[in-house]
Parts: sequence; structure tokens; C-alpha cells
Amino acid sequence: MKSNLTDYRLLTRQFFRLLPYQILLIVLSSINDILSGLFASNYIGTDAMSALGLYSPFDTFLIAISLMFVIGSQIICGKFMGRNEIEETKKIFTVDILITTVLSILTIIFLLSAVLFDMGRFLTPDVAVQQALNRYIPGIVIGIFPYLMSQQFTAFLCLENKAKYTTVASVVFLFVSLSLYYLFVSVFRLGEFGLGLAPSIGMWIFLLIELKPYVSGETLYKINFSGLKFHDAWQIIKTGFPSAVIDGYQAVLGFILNSLIVMYVGSVGLSAFAATQVVMLIVGTIPFGMIQVARMLMSVSIGEEDRKTLVDVMRVGLFRCIPLISFISVFMIILAVPLTRLFYRDQSDPVFDLTVMGFRILPLLLPLSVFRMQFSCYAQTSGKDVLSHILALLEGVVCVAFFSAILIRPMGMSGVYWAYPLNGIVCVIVIVLYSLIIRKTFPKNLEQLMAVPDDFGVTEDARIDITVRSIDEVVMVSQQVTDFCHKRGIDKRTAFFSGLFLEEMAANVVKHGFTKDRKNHSVDIRIVHKNDEVILRIKDDCIPFDPLERLEFLDPSDCTKGVGIRLVHNMAESFEYQNILGLNVLTIHINVNQEHSRRNSAQ
Repeated sequence: MKSNLTDYRLLTRQFFRLLPYQILLIVLSSINDILSGLFASNYIGTDAMSALGLYSPFDTFLIAISLMFVIGSQIICGKFMGRNEIEETKKIFTVDILITTVLSILTIIFLLSAVLFDMGRFLTPDVAVQQALNRYIPGIVIGIFPYLMSQQFTAFLCLENKAKYTTVASVVFLFVSLSLYYLFVSVFRLGEFGLGLAPSIGMWIFLLIELKPYVSGETLYKINFSGLKFHDAWQIIKTGFPSAVIDGYQAVLGFILNSLIVMYVGSVGLSAFAATQVVMLIVGTIPFGMIQVARMLMSVSIGEEDRKTLVDVMRVGLFRCIPLISFISVFMIILAVPLTRLFYRDQSDPVFDLTVMGFRILPLLLPLSVFRMQFSCYAQTSGKDVLSHILALLEGVVCVAFFSAILIRPMGMSGVYWAYPLNGIVCVIVIVLYSLIIRKTFPKNLEQLMAVPDDFGVTEDARIDITVRSIDEVVMVSQQVTDFCHKRGIDKRTAFFSGLFLEEMAANVVKHGFTKDRKNHSVDIRIVHKNDEVILRIKDDCIPFDPLERLEFLDPSDCTKGVGIRLVHNMAESFEYQNILGLNVLTIHINVNQEHSRRNSAQ
């Protein structure tokens, strides 16, 4: 048993259990992009690839707006769940669905107007590419509503640990889309319209599958218009804006880079850049998925005011994820030529060498991006708006545009590629400087680098963290808790029953929860003394189990069963159970007997 030591195996397992579902959510768009690119380059031609490249900034901008709602809702709901304010999460869900519906309608009107008035002429002077773009947009418009709505539904399903529906929907989407790409583009020769129509139909099927738990009442969230406030919509936008704005900046950056490439390299550079971006997007689903998981875990930790878990989430994100993404980066660089052959097979074509060059330079950005994104996520969830906006502006547009504008003349396309890793280095330097300015000293550890406020959570001596992994370790829980309470001057009655309860609950989890499967499990126990109150919290990753339901079935006349849970339930100011992101979380608040506490302190 580990007490007050850094043991975050439970958190690490939770992180990597949630990660595949988050990657699936993001990978949908990325795989769609790579399929579009493959069918465009192999069955239609370079004009179609150029059209995809020109549409990409619009798609990025749309994703930015949608993610603003997803991320804002997710952070707010995570904090409400950390405070066990479930009714508030339902209100946020309803508001999020309403504003996403409005966004879908406005986007469809705008894109159809762009085709009607031939706005593609403002993006490129190439008439053939303009026509290809006008054929592509009507197909993609059909899937705008299900695409945006499915992002929202997926986020809420993840908060309730019901991401299995996303898994099923993802597999079906990929199968349907791939089949329709082949039919529409290769067989029926629908060209660019087929490129847009195939994923649109797939997204409608995806949405219908995710609607199933909402329609059948399996989820906590339901549409409820009573008690809605405009302020909730503003809070979602305000909270999600710092993360979403970076995608908005990326849309602006896309327009800038397209203009620079057309001006100094030509259409061949645009085609090469589009191919590299397709692969980078799909590889980028891993760090983006990591950030989605970190955002959920951080928001819950902040709602609980859990300083230790907050830092541990960052530790997992950096020390477990950066080595993984570094290995993937090296692998991509080695496979630069085979990756290029997916799009262009003629090695004598100038576009081939330009694409290979991109695959050898752009992967260097990935480890730096994980570092930047982890701190951006933390800055957003913790309200560090200055750092959040600075990083978004630098990463999103300023650094890449600046370095590209300087390097593209002497270096050509390689100047654009090198702008990305240079941007990552600048962001790392800015993060360190921010900590130095806030703390007035150079950071020596991760918590200092995060610049966690001194008044967040409780001090080390006001809490104790215990990790239990076997029945042999359970027997020491009660003594550990009792000793902690005595040191804090907490009355003997509260100390005794708190220790008794936690020992019994830990034993129940080990005996019953650990044996339900062959997986390794652990129980994380946290005791906090704050504001004349003792807060007991137990987390485990076993099957869902609500001790409050068990309490209802206990025989009142049999005093030998459920002793701890009966006594603490009678003593507790509040007694709350939740299943948050796949973890059983039991939280008990007990008011300390002030008179006894003063006597103990005096003794």
C-alpha cells in the first residue's frame, strides 16, 4: 500500500482505456480525408486533390466551431460531475444540441451559396480546380448536420462511459464510406460529387447508431427545455473558445499557406502539401485523442479540487504519451517514400519529391505538439486564459505563417514544412517563460511548470492518498486514516468511523470487484480535511457498483452487515455515488465535531 506517494496506475489505466474511443472520434474525419485523397488522386486527378486542399480550411473552420461547443460542454459538465451537480449537466446538454443545430443550418446555407455564386474564383485562378470544388461541395453538404451532431453526442457518451456506441458507429461508418467511395467514384464515375456524397451518407448512419441510447433512455442526458438560460450558451462558447480558436486560426493559416504555395511553388506544391496533410491528420488523431481524455480528467479533477490528480493527469500525458508519439514520428520518417506512393506513383513527377520531403520533416512536430497541447488543455480547464490564447495564436497561425513567409523564397516547399517544428519549439519556450513570470522562479518540477495556484485544493498535510491493490493491504487502511485524523485534530468518533468505513469499502471492492474479471485493479482512497469538514473519496475501475443501492437492501435488524456504511451514512452531511468516465467514485462529506476537535488539538 502506498500512502501520499505518486501512484497513478489507476489514472494511467483510465487514461489509456478512454484514449481509443477519443481517437475513434477524431479518426473519422481523418480517415475520410485520407480516403478522399486516395480516390481523388488515383481515380479523378490532381485537380480534385487541389479542390480538396482548397476546401480544407473551410472544413477546419467548421470543426473549430463545432469543437468549441464540444469542448466547452465537456469541461463544464466534467466540473459539474466532479461536484455531483447532475441536473446542471442536463441543461448544458440541451443548450449544446440547440446551438449545434443552428450552426448546421447556417453552414449548409453558406456552402450552397458559395457554389451558387461561384466563390471558388476568389481562391484560385485555375478554372478546372474551381469547377472541381463546385462539384465537391454539394455532396459534402448533405452530411454537415449528422457530422456536427455526432461530435456532440459522442462527447456526452464518453462522459457516461458509453463509448461502445461510438465504436460500433465508427466501424459501420468506415465500412459504408469505403464501399460508397468505390461505387460513386470508381464505378458510377460521379467524380468530386461522389467524393463528398460517400462520407455524407456514412455520417447519417453513424448518427442514427449513436441516437439509440438517447432514444431508449439509456443515458443520463435528455432534451429538456425547462430552465434553459442564454447564459449557459455563453458559458459553453466562452469555455470552449480557447481550444476551438486554434482550429479557427488554422483555417486562416490554411488560406495563407495556400496563397504562399500557389505564388512561390505552384499547383504542384499545393498537391504535395494536401497529401502530407492528409497523413498528418490521421497520425495527429493520437495526440488529439490524448488531449480529449486529458481535458475530461482535468475538468473532473478541478471540480473536485484534486491537486494531486490534476498534476498526475499532466504527468501521464507527457511522460507516457510523448515517447509513444516520438516512436511514431521516427516510423513515419523512415516510411516517407512508401507513404508518398499512396498518392503519387510516378517518381519522375516533381510532386513526388515534394511529398517525400514533407513526410521527412513534418513528423518532427508531433512530440512538441503533445507538449503544447497538454499545457493548452490545462490552461483552458483551469482558467489560465492568457496562456491559452497566446499558445492558440502562436500554434494556430502566427509562428507557422511567419516562418513560412520567411523560408519559402530561399527554400521552396521545405521552408513551409520546416515552419511547423520551429513553431513547436517556440511554444515550448513560451510555456517555460509563462511559468517563470508567474512564479518568479525557474520551474524545477512539473507542478511548478504548470504554475498551479497555491490556494488550489489543499496542502500536503491536509490530505492523505492511499492506493490499495490487494486484500493484504486493506487491513492497514483504518489505521492510516485514524492516524491522519488524529494529527489533524479531528474528533475520535469521526476518525474511528471514517477509518472503519473506508476499510470496509476497500475490502468490498477487493473481494467482489477485483474478482469479476481477470484484469488488474486498484482502489484509490483520498481523505481531505478542509473547512471543518472531512471528505472521503474512493475510486476504483471495477464494474459499476452503487453502495447506496446496497444500503437500501440491508436488513435493518442485522447489525453485523454493512456496519461501516450504515454508521457513516448516518454521520455524513452528504453521501454521493457516481460512475465518472468508467470509474466508481464515492464521495462522503462529514462535518467535524468542533468541540471534540478543539479538545484533541489542545491535548
